[in-house]
Amino acid sequence: MLKILMPTIMLMLTTWMTPKTYIWPSALLHSLIIALLSLSWFYNPLTLGWAMSNQFMAMDALSAPLLILTCWMLPLMILASQNHMATSPPAHQRLYITILVSLQVFLIMAFSATEIILFYVMFEATLIPTLVLITRWGNQAERLNAGTYFLFYTLAGSLPLLIALLLLQNSTGTLSMLIIYYSSPLCLPTIANKMWWAGCLMAFLVKMPLYGVHLWLPKAHVEAPIAGSMVLAAVLLKLGGYGMVRMLPGLSALNKELSYPLILMALWGIIMTGLNCLRQSDMKSLIAYSSVGHMGLVAGGIMTQTPLGLSGAVILMIAHGLTSSALFCLANTNYERAHTRTMNLARGMQAMLPLMTGWWLIASLANLALPPLPNLMGELMIILSLMNWSLITMLLTGAGILITAGYSLYLFLMTQRGLSPNQKANLSPPHTREHLLLTLHILPLLLLVLKPELVLGGIS
Repeated sequence: MLKILMPTIMLMLTTWMTPKTYIWPSALLHSLIIALLSLSWFYNPLTLGWAMSNQFMAMDALSAPLLILTCWMLPLMILASQNHMATSPPAHQRLYITILVSLQVFLIMAFSATEIILFYVMFEATLIPTLVLITRWGNQAERLNAGTYFLFYTLAGSLPLLIALLLLQNSTGTLSMLIIYYSSPLCLPTIANKMWWAGCLMAFLVKMPLYGVHLWLPKAHVEAPIAGSMVLAAVLLKLGGYGMVRMLPGLSALNKELSYPLILMALWGIIMTGLNCLRQSDMKSLIAYSSVGHMGLVAGGIMTQTPLGLSGAVILMIAHGLTSSALFCLANTNYERAHTRTMNLARGMQAMLPLMTGWWLIASLANLALPPLPNLMGELMIILSLMNWSLITMLLTGAGILITAGYSLYLFLMTQRGLSPNQKANLSPPHTREHLLLTLHILPLLLLVLKPELVLGGIS
């Protein structure tokens, strides 16, 4: 673990000590080396249990894919942000990269924590750099409002978790993930038991987010700079799913009776957010709402507490992280040329940027779960586990998948086809940097088709 954490921390020093001409190349090279080093985690004997770094940090087959995804996203965020930050003073550029690196440090510590309270602290610490990204480098005047929504939704959801963890510590004497599953369950009066169960999960359901507590996400995505949107979609939403997978085995006595309403809410959310996507005019808002729908499916799979559902949820989290981040990058390339995110004003891009249309097609098909991509694999496993629970879920998931296909094609056709407004005729061609950025998103997705067991979470 330290072979990744120490170079990541040193990257902050490198950023401030490098001459201004080489800020971006040196940060990109340094972060890419860290990302390539992190791939070695795939080859640890993870299926045998935890690979310990020390008593507070360890890694298993569930956290390894999410840790690798975290490290993989940093060079991609640096690549995507270069044009956005080109006109800023050098001090602002250095600060921007430092914030991205600090976010990676907090995420690595969150995904590798063995103490639940350390996970909670790192879970909350990710708020600060993300909030600074949204409120300082956001695009529109609404960014302060979006930052407020993001902060208070997450804080309001996570305070009950802190109280629930203190109760658990008081009862069992430990909050170590290695021990707590073997201790006797917490005994409370019936209503208090249910409130404790809800408190343990509320922070994660807000972070995912579950439909109903999702209003912060579209606002945060629309106002955030490109790196903020990428890290939110790819990694920060996965903190919620990871936390649920870790907490639910310790709450097993109550899961069966209390999971039904949440599964129903998650599946209903897939349909509602899909319908919302079909009436969006803003590209980033549409992609943000699609993330809520996909995370609803992940929440449903985790709530079933079956090996099939949990494995499908882990695969879908990784695949969705790469796909939605690629879609945000594509939306950003359109925005940098057309200077609008409104799809009616930025349509007909195929005639002017035919190579980018190819990337749009691949990313849109991945978003609607085209076979044999891991997106489909994860969705099928979750749907099978939900159908084993109740046949009613077949209707909800079936309708949700049809609507997902509809809005993915709608996004592609609205941006790429049709007649382009005349004033957008002279657009700059796509840069090699943008093609490299999208290749590094899509290539891992295609390689996972060949060896999906790397991201099964070791559950099956």
